[in-house]
Amino acid sequence: MTNVQSAGGSPWERGGTRFWIVSVSLLAVLATVISMVAIVISHPKDDEVSVATDGQTAAAEFPGREIDLGAEPDESFEPRDPKAPPAPEGTLHQITMTATEEELEIAPGFKQTMWTFDGKVPGPVLRGKVGDTFEITLVNDGTIGHSIDFHASKVAWNDEMRTIDPGEELVYRFTAKHAGIFMYHCGTPPVLHHIGNGMYGAVIIDPPDLAPVDHELVMMQSELYTAPAGEVASLEKMLADRWDAVVFNGYPNQYQHRPIRVEPDQRIRVWVMDDGPSENSSFHVIGTIFDTTFKEGTYLLRPDARQGGSQTLDLQPAQGGFVEFSFDVAGLYPFVTHKFSSASIGAVGLFQAGDVAPDEGGADS
Repeated sequence: MTNVQSAGGSPWERGGTRFWIVSVSLLAVLATVISMVAIVISHPKDDEVSVATDGQTAAAEFPGREIDLGAEPDESFEPRDPKAPPAPEGTLHQITMTATEEELEIAPGFKQTMWTFDGKVPGPVLRGKVGDTFEITLVNDGTIGHSIDFHASKVAWNDEMRTIDPGEELVYRFTAKHAGIFMYHCGTPPVLHHIGNGMYGAVIIDPPDLAPVDHELVMMQSELYTAPAGEVASLEKMLADRWDAVVFNGYPNQYQHRPIRVEPDQRIRVWVMDDGPSENSSFHVIGTIFDTTFKEGTYLLRPDARQGGSQTLDLQPAQGGFVEFSFDVAGLYPFVTHKFSSASIGAVGLFQAGDVAPDEGGADS
C-alpha cells in the first residue's frame, strides 16, 4: 500500500505554521495598541488646543498691527495709477532703478517701513516688445544688500542677479525673447522676506499681435504683512502665511474708494500679475464676461464663432496674463479675486461705467 502524504504536510508542520501565524498576529496587534497609546498620550487635550490657537498667543508669535480695512483714506488720497504704460519707442530701454527702505502708507492711516524699488510698492511697471533689450542699472540706496531678478530674462543667476551692498550698483542686461507679463523681484536671500516687504513689480512684453483697446490697466496682486511700529514684517510671519491683507497694486480697497472710470461698450484690457509671494489669485469682474484670455504667454480664449466666455483668470504666484471685456450698460462693476477670503481683506475694487454714483456696497455674481 502506497503511503500518500497530504498536501498540508505533517501535523507537526501544520502546528508550527499555526504557531508562527498566531505569534506574528499577536505582535501586530501589540504594535497597534502601543501606537494608539502613543498617539493618545502625545495628542493635546482640547484646552491645550484652544491655548495654542488663542489670538493673543498667535499675535505674540507673529507680531504686527491690525489694519482697519473699513477705514476711509484721506480726501487727498491718490490711488496707484492703474493705467498700463505705453510701449516705449526704440528697441533699447535704458532704465535706472533704485532700491530703498522707507516708511510708506500701505493702508488708510497706516504707515510701515517697506523695502522698495523706486520708493513705491509695487515697483514701477516696465514695458517692451519681443526682441527689445533692457539695460537696467540697479542702484542700492538702502542699508542692507539688495538685488533684482527679472523673470522675463534668460541670464545667469550668479551674474546680473547677484546681491549688491549699500552704495553699489550693477547693470542687468537682457533681451526679451518671450511675450507675457512677468514678475520681477529682489532675489537676495531670504527672497520671501524681500518680496513680502515690498520688493516686486512687473514687466510687460507685448505679444506681436496685441490689438488696441480703449483702456489698458495693470493689477498686481500681493499680500501685506504688518509689523510693530518702526519695524519691518518678520520672515517668520511670512513663512507661516500670516498675511494681514491681500491687495491690488499695494493698497487695500483703493479702487473701491476711488473707482476706475470707464464708459459702457468701451473695450478694456486688464493685465494681471500675481506677485504673491504666497497667495494665489482668481481675477473676476462682477457683471461681465471675458471674451479674451491670455495666460502665461498664450491665448486661451479669443472671440470667434464659438462665442466662448471666461469668468476668471486663475493665477499662481509669479504667473500673469490679461483679460479683455466690456460693460453693456452703465453701472458699478466690482472686481475681485474670487477667492473671497482674500477679497474680504482688501482685494476688491470698482469700475464705474458711465455717470453713476459710486456706491461702497458690494455684491457677488
